Amino acid sequence: MKKILLSVLAISSCIVIHAQDTSPVSNKAWSFGADANLYFLPDDFFILPVLKADKNKLHLEARYNYEDKETFSAWVGYNFSGGNEFSYTFTPMLGGVVGLSHGIAPGLELTLSYKKFELYSEMENLFDLSNSENNFYYNWADFTYSPKDWLWLGISAQRTRLYQTDLDIQRGLLIGGGFKNWELTGYLYNLGFDNPFILMALTANF
Repeated sequence: MKKILLSVLAISSCIVIHAQDTSPVSNKAWSFGADANLYFLPDDFFILPVLKADKNKLHLEARYNYEDKETFSAWVGYNFSGGNEFSYTFTPMLGGVVGLSHGIAPGLELTLSYKKFELYSEMENLFDLSNSENNFYYNWADFTYSPKDWLWLGISAQRTRLYQTDLDIQRGLLIGGGFKNWELTGYLYNLGFDNPFILMALTANF
């Protein structure tokens, strides 16, 4: 399975998790993004790829290894964007999940930007169709400051069932940079706690 994922990432010319570009959706035919998260855990390694496509207000997304390992989710959403000095993008979505976990999931992605500061968050609530005890709320949030257009740093928090520690919320520091359509962000989670780990995120937008 790992070889298959790496092949998919090579064909789509990318690997991470989210872009820093928060400009309103344009009227061009389509825009695409290919993301993946590379998790370097104390006793494991896995990749979480994400593919995105936008056309005007329409947002489509596919994820693997997000809600659970060996689990695929497909999403459809609607983009709301606007603002000038303070800009925003809200994307409410609905997803279907199949694999080791399966069910339906309403979700929301949002980006709020003011001058050199940005808050990005993606959240979802998985409703397991076979066992309600497996229902789970996911959230990933980054708060960043960009001293340069190509450089950002900040703090991050994750609540996920994919990788769990004694901490209900994984918390960390991040630093990232971009060049043309590519971005690379490094995360260090749970520093000073048990089971710290590294996440590398590489993103391509085209």
